[in-house]
Amino acid sequence: MKRLFRSSAAVLATGYVVFGVAALVLFAVPLWYAWQRTVEQGRAELLNADAQRLTEVFRRTGADGLKSFIDERVGLQIPGERILLVTDSAFHPLAGNLSEWPRSVPAQAGTYTVQLNLQGHPTRAVFVHVKLDGGYNVLVGRDTARYAPVEQDFWYGLAGAVAVLAIVGVLGGVLIRRTLMMRIQGIQDTVAAIMQGRLSHRLDTSRSGDELDTLSQTINGMLEQIEHLINGVRNVSNSIAHDLRTPLAELRSRLEELSLTRPAPGETFAEIDAALADVDRVIAIFNALLRLAQIDSGMRRSGFVPIDAAKVAADAVEFYLPAAEVKGVSLTYRDSGTAPTSGDPVLLMQAVSNLIDNALKYVPPGGTVSVKAVRGDGDAVEIAVEDNGPGVTDSEKPKLVERFYRGDASRGTPGVGLGLSVVDAVARLHGGVLQLADNNPGLRARLVVMASGPHVT
Repeated sequence: MKRLFRSSAAVLATGYVVFGVAALVLFAVPLWYAWQRTVEQGRAELLNADAQRLTEVFRRTGADGLKSFIDERVGLQIPGERILLVTDSAFHPLAGNLSEWPRSVPAQAGTYTVQLNLQGHPTRAVFVHVKLDGGYNVLVGRDTARYAPVEQDFWYGLAGAVAVLAIVGVLGGVLIRRTLMMRIQGIQDTVAAIMQGRLSHRLDTSRSGDELDTLSQTINGMLEQIEHLINGVRNVSNSIAHDLRTPLAELRSRLEELSLTRPAPGETFAEIDAALADVDRVIAIFNALLRLAQIDSGMRRSGFVPIDAAKVAADAVEFYLPAAEVKGVSLTYRDSGTAPTSGDPVLLMQAVSNLIDNALKYVPPGGTVSVKAVRGDGDAVEIAVEDNGPGVTDSEKPKLVERFYRGDASRGTPGVGLGLSVVDAVARLHGGVLQLADNNPGLRARLVVMASGPHVT
C-alpha cells in the first residue's frame, strides 16, 4: 500500500484530482455569486412590482379597497409565499398576514433585510416599505429561504462532482500505475540482462511515439553506445596485450640468451641495443595511450594559444625532409599564406607529423608527398597531406582511426596502429574532424580544426 501511494502514478492522480477540485471550486464560486445576484435582483423586482400594484389599488379604491384586496390576496396565496401588511400612520395593522409591524423595519420607506419570527419560526426576509397618502404604510416581503432547496441541490451537485472526480482519479491512477509498471518492468528486465553481461539486449519499442517510447529509444541508443565503448575497450585491451607480448617476448628471449651463452662484449652490446629498442617500443605504446587519454579527457585544452597552422605544417615538413630524402620520396610544402587558429601547438605538430610519417611509410621510392595549410569556410582551418601511394579502400578508411588497427598493407611496416587514432583525437579536441579520401592514386588526409577553438560540451 505504501508503494502505491509513493508511486509516480499515485502522485499524478492525486495532483489531477486536486487540480480538478480546484477547477470546480473556481467554477462554482463565480457561478454561485451570479446565482445570488440574480436571485436578489429577481426578488427585489417582484417586491417592487407588488408594492407598485398595491399603491395603484390604494390610489383607485382608497384604504378600504386596499384592505380588501390584501385580505383577498392573503387568503388565496400559498402560506409563506408573500408577507403583506398595511397599517395606519401609527403602524397599527389594518390588513395582511403580520400581526404587528416588525420592530427591525425602520419607519422610513426603503428596502430592508431583517430577521423576525414568522408563525413562531425565525425567518430572514426582505421587505419593501412604501408610504401612502394619509400616512398609511404598506409592507411587502418575501422569505429569503424560499430558494434554499435550490441552493442545497447546487451544493449537493458540486459535492457529487467532486466525489466522481475523486473516484475517477483514483481508478485512473491505478490503471496508469499498472501501465507504467509494465513498461518499467521491461526497463528493469533489460537492465538486469545487461548487468548479467548480455550487452545486446534492448528495450521493446512501439510506433506509438509517446513519452515512454521516446525514452526507450533514447535508452536503446545509450545502450548501443555503451556496447560500442565496451567492445572498443575490450578490443583495445586485446590489442595492447598482443602488441606488448611481442616486444616483451623478444626482450626476454634476448636476455635469456645472453644469460645462457654469455657471448663476446661486442655481441652482448648489440643484443643490449636491440633490447633497448624493444623497451622503447613498449614505452612508445604507453606514451601514445597516455596522450590519447589526456586528449579524450580534455586536459590539454588548457594549453590552447593562438597559433599559425601553416607554420606548424611547414615545421613538420622541414623535420621530415631528411627521412624523405633517404627513402627517395619528394616531400613538399605548398605555401598558401597564413592560417591562424587556436589550439595546442604540440598536439597539432604531433598530428601533422603522424600524417606525414604515415604517408612516408607507404609511398614507394620516387613517390611524392604534398602538405598544405589553408583557411577554409567560416572558422575552419585545414591541413592536408596528400600522397600518391597505394591508397586505402573505402571499406577500410573508417577503421584506420581505431586504436591498434593495422591494415594488410601495414603488416611489414613499423608501428603499433595508434598514429591516426591520435590525429583523430587531436582533431576532435580542436572541434574538428579527420577526413580520409582518395587522391587518385594515393590517400588524401585532411585535418580540419576550428579557428575559434574547440566546441566544449
